[in-house]
Amino acid sequence: MPIAPSREPGDLPPLREVIARHGLDARRSLGQHFLLDSNLVGRIVRQAGELAGRHVVEVGPGPGGLTRALLDSAAETVVAVEVDPRAAGAIAELAAACPGRLVLVEGDALALDLAALVPAPRQIIANLPYNIASPLLVGWLKQASSWERLTLMFQQEVAERICAAPGSGAYGRLSVLTQWLCRAELRLRIPPAAFVPPPKVWSAVAVLTPHAIQPPPALFAAMERLTAAAFGQRRKMLRGALKPLGGEALLVRAGIAADRRAETLAIAEFDRLARLLA
Repeated sequence: MPIAPSREPGDLPPLREVIARHGLDARRSLGQHFLLDSNLVGRIVRQAGELAGRHVVEVGPGPGGLTRALLDSAAETVVAVEVDPRAAGAIAELAAACPGRLVLVEGDALALDLAALVPAPRQIIANLPYNIASPLLVGWLKQASSWERLTLMFQQEVAERICAAPGSGAYGRLSVLTQWLCRAELRLRIPPAAFVPPPKVWSAVAVLTPHAIQPPPALFAAMERLTAAAFGQRRKMLRGALKPLGGEALLVRAGIAADRRAETLAIAEFDRLARLLA
């Protein structure tokens, strides 16, 4: 049986050399913190499960540490989306060494339809820019049916909110939106020292696996309105927080006590309210 060729090109320059050559000092305005440890980025990629035959989108590749680990996996293709022209130059060099396997897309991920960039089955695997991680996630949740899995690194506080259980201090709007649409698991916690430059906070990897059945757009829009109102003033009882959406009458129809607060509601109760609202 012939031996399959290596999935990653050899003789790649060290990442620190790439950073120096392209003037890739991490910029706070872009939420940049680079992961250079090959063992660590390999662990992150393995959280995504089987990648053979999958098409992966990476957002914010920076100098390409995680990109190299993706190329070393069994992923069919990798599309790297980068807004920083300095980093785009570094990824373009890597793409030239991987013709047909790695594609660079220069642009703002917030303004792009990532699902349109690659065929199914698709995954997103990314060390997200901290300053836009939450809006990126909400945008991707709207098209959750397009993705097999999302393996994403956030600030640890954000990852904990995404995976939080009802009744906990971290449970909020992001928890409900995500868990309504996906199975959410917090997999890895990563210390500041793993990054260049080190952030002031720990980071964490969350793995989101979309449910087989996803809501139609109108229901998703209703859930967005519902959670925005419910968690807009956390100290308020639901009868007050949801007053613009029907208040106590809506809660009675859903069989939910009006004196409860948003953080006590299970995902199924939010689903019931959203369906009535829609």
